[in-house]
Amino acid sequence: MISSSDILHGKILIVDDREVNIQLLERMLRGAGYDSITTTMDPGGVCALHLKNRYDLILLDLQMQGMDGFQVMEGLKEIELDSYLPVLVITAQPGHKLRALEAGAKDFISKPFELAEVLLRVHNMLEVRLLHKKLHTSKDMLEQRVHEQVTLLAISHTLASTLELQPVLILDQLHEIIEYTYGGLFALAGSELVTLAVRGMENLVQSSPIHMQLDTPENIAVLLNKHIPIRIADVWSDEPQAQFLRTILVDEAAKLFEGMRSWMWVPLAVQGRLIGGVGLTHEKQNYFTSHHADLALSVANQASITMINTELNGQAQELAVFEERQRLAHNLHDAVNQSLFSAGLIADVLPLLWDQDQEDARRSLDELRLLMRGAQAEMRALLAELRPSTLTESDLGKLLRLLGTAFAGRTNLPVAVTVSREFILPADVQIAFYRICQEALNNIAKHAKASQVEINLKQNDAVIELSVRDDGRGFDTEQTLSGHYGLGMMRERAESARLLMTVTSEPGQGTEIAIRWPTNTIKESV
Repeated sequence: MISSSDILHGKILIVDDREVNIQLLERMLRGAGYDSITTTMDPGGVCALHLKNRYDLILLDLQMQGMDGFQVMEGLKEIELDSYLPVLVITAQPGHKLRALEAGAKDFISKPFELAEVLLRVHNMLEVRLLHKKLHTSKDMLEQRVHEQVTLLAISHTLASTLELQPVLILDQLHEIIEYTYGGLFALAGSELVTLAVRGMENLVQSSPIHMQLDTPENIAVLLNKHIPIRIADVWSDEPQAQFLRTILVDEAAKLFEGMRSWMWVPLAVQGRLIGGVGLTHEKQNYFTSHHADLALSVANQASITMINTELNGQAQELAVFEERQRLAHNLHDAVNQSLFSAGLIADVLPLLWDQDQEDARRSLDELRLLMRGAQAEMRALLAELRPSTLTESDLGKLLRLLGTAFAGRTNLPVAVTVSREFILPADVQIAFYRICQEALNNIAKHAKASQVEINLKQNDAVIELSVRDDGRGFDTEQTLSGHYGLGMMRERAESARLLMTVTSEPGQGTEIAIRWPTNTIKESV
């Protein structure tokens, strides 16, 4: 609601070319308590005055020398922001009243003036005008809040859709809801703040990252500020926070202060740990509000989570690389090294065996040849794994034969590899086929006690199927699947590549692991 005080403080302009009329109206209004009254006898200057002051009510005489009230209203229509013409016309001509209303006036006062009529019409006009302005302001604020929420949602989607922080995009989207002059996104590296991105300053955008030395844990604690944004009304004031800011923003970083007055710092923090911050400046003093701080903090919270996720993802990738190196080293020791060691022993005793029993020596030569072929296949498989492009660009059938040969050389078990045709599958699918076959063979070597193994790759209509089968001791799938680590890894890998995996086994009847991938477009090998 509009209060009586609001109405009495409404801005009023009286326009008349006769000073006596102006004095009379002003005396009436001031006597009733109105305290913001401007007068003019120049109708030609009304538009300029209204453009500067945006009056809540204009008392306009229609009959004036040089420029009448109708012409003034035409000029006001061109500059009124919300198409509402706050004009109360003054006329002694009854015929002018209807014409004035048609021209856009909201009401009229008849001459000669009657005090009660003047005060009532002015009060009513101001009340309606202030209600209209309040409604217009509320509408603008609602639209702004909707825009802010849509932008925050877009930022949230941007941050949630990738593990990589996009600092420039964040600052650009933040500018849509907070009109800052300069903006920077910073990351904490040791005891330094390093810029990830700067917006609004071309000379800084093109330069190398800015480093701000914090020196002590106390300085970091000041910037953390219990995860509460810091707003500084004037960066050049003697306020302690302003002085602190000037001590850390020196050298190249001091350019962020050039021509600026207001500063807002929003810490990027997770569980009490400062990981960076968003710094915004504005050329106007005391510009940033608590609402600005709330908006920036919403963005900062999401950016903090993304930065932590990026950090954790990097650590996970480093761990995965380390574990893969460990696995390759383990395979090199267990498979290749042992095969070469066994081959060396056979080679050492071959001369003696040849002298004693040539048939036995020939069998040892066959075993030596098998060991060397297996070791060679193992080395080729390890080299393929060291170069990911080899796994994704080679024929899948050729890779499976390589695994089979290496397995046979390592275990001395016969392996039959059957491939109906050669295919190069999408990278994630091909790697999944290869890894699952590799893990299945490892399981056979460790647990199956098999006498032979079959690997079969074929295509039935639009489905490619790989099966790995052994004639070993098998197991009860109902009791074993839930706790079998190797099978669990294979199933996870199959699901990640959108493959269907089935395990068929019975005690004493061997085991078959089959994976299927439906496809309509296959790149055939040449």
